Amino acid sequence: MEFNAYKVISLFNIPDHKIDTSNYSHCLHDDNISTLESEIAGYVGAKYAVSLNSATSAIYLALLNKSIIVKIPSMIPPVVINAITTSGNKYDFTDNTDWVGNSYELFDFGDYKIIDSAQKLEKNQFKTECEPYDLMIFSFYPTKPLSGFDGGMIVSDDFEKIKYFKEMSLNGMSYAENNWERAHKYHGYKMYMNSIQAEIILKNFSTYDNKINRISKVRNFYNNQFNQKKVSSHLYTIDVFGRESVMKNLHSKNIHTGIHYHSLHDDPVYALNTKTDYPDTEKKSKTTLSIPMHEAMSIEDAKIVYQEVIKNII
Repeated sequence: MEFNAYKVISLFNIPDHKIDTSNYSHCLHDDNISTLESEIAGYVGAKYAVSLNSATSAIYLALLNKSIIVKIPSMIPPVVINAITTSGNKYDFTDNTDWVGNSYELFDFGDYKIIDSAQKLEKNQFKTECEPYDLMIFSFYPTKPLSGFDGGMIVSDDFEKIKYFKEMSLNGMSYAENNWERAHKYHGYKMYMNSIQAEIILKNFSTYDNKINRISKVRNFYNNQFNQKKVSSHLYTIDVFGRESVMKNLHSKNIHTGIHYHSLHDDPVYALNTKTDYPDTEKKSKTTLSIPMHEAMSIEDAKIVYQEVIKNII
């Protein structure tokens, strides 16, 4: 049997945390949630924020009963389409594969747009990419740049929109410290973020800039070696032929990889009755491979990944 001297190099890094639940109220809706909203809004350059139990819930509320057709990349997580359809809308596909690891325009209503930035969170990002009335959505899923125990957030300079989302996510009620003092305003949803989610995100946010710094060093090394110009802090993808074999060989060397993402226009659940071609998506869906890139990696780790990838694609 061949001896494998490599340590495990995971695709993502999930920080460990210990949570003392005695610090929180019975409804798990405490001050650290508003602290998180204030800190993230300030970081991305927005005035207001609402935190939610997931980015999927954020998309759902932002599109609720709009009765529109949302054009999205075919190569995208299916949760996006699920949120579009369950919120009362339809979808169509585009052949955009460049969005992976970045933000993209989910929909433009004319007077404001929705930016899905579930895979990207950068300083002053809202100011750079948005107008005051726009909505920008972030994700705190464990594998995302700012990770948490899941969770999502919508930011905007539009107070009325954010207020509406806060009330809708809190069972359709206005906020008050005591449950029995809250006023019923809408038929809403239980989609608010809880205190445990907020604590983990805040802990990770306290070291976020350092994390992104470390990731950028690994990404820059890969860019130099693979002759690419990637900018994502979430995923580093390359194109390989015979992908399943490459993944198996890398896994035998304790190097974990992933696929982001399969195309959905040809999936039986999501396929539409159209004859539209998606050449870039169909190619990328068969060749794209995500390799390890996270803050716990050293440049030596990145060298090992690169060397083993090259062995398997030459």
